[in-house]
Amino acid sequence: MANVAGLLVGRWTYENFYRAWHERKGTFSAWMDNIQKYVASRTLKEPLPWMNSTLLKGDAADAVARLKSQLGKDLVIMGSGELIQSLMQRNLIDEYVLLIHPIVLGSGKRLFTDGGAYASLRLVSSKTTEKGVVIATYQPA
Repeated sequence: MANVAGLLVGRWTYENFYRAWHERKGTFSAWMDNIQKYVASRTLKEPLPWMNSTLLKGDAADAVARLKSQLGKDLVIMGSGELIQSLMQRNLIDEYVLLIHPIVLGSGKRLFTDGGAYASLRLVSSKTTEKGVVIATYQPA
């Protein structure tokens, strides 16, 4: 996280993270408060309630392409599946860090959807935590 310029999220993730983190105390909640947050939304209006939050103007993929060329550091996306899918369409994701939990839910939203953008990926690293979570890092092939 040392090379992170900001957190990139969609509206739903932003609103839920705000409810969950903005009044908590602790190291991670302080990080969440202080990190620059870039929010892709067609419905939110400024000013956004959470400190260090910027509403992206216009098309999200165009705004992210501009940010990537200006910032010189990484943007991290947590959640925000629809946003990720729109960025995949434009080849704007440089790296995927997937946390694979040893839980089978049987249903839910899919990150890689039928009819979505094609992405050929190569595994660049993997690690398994003590709890059995596999952290797999992929880059476009």
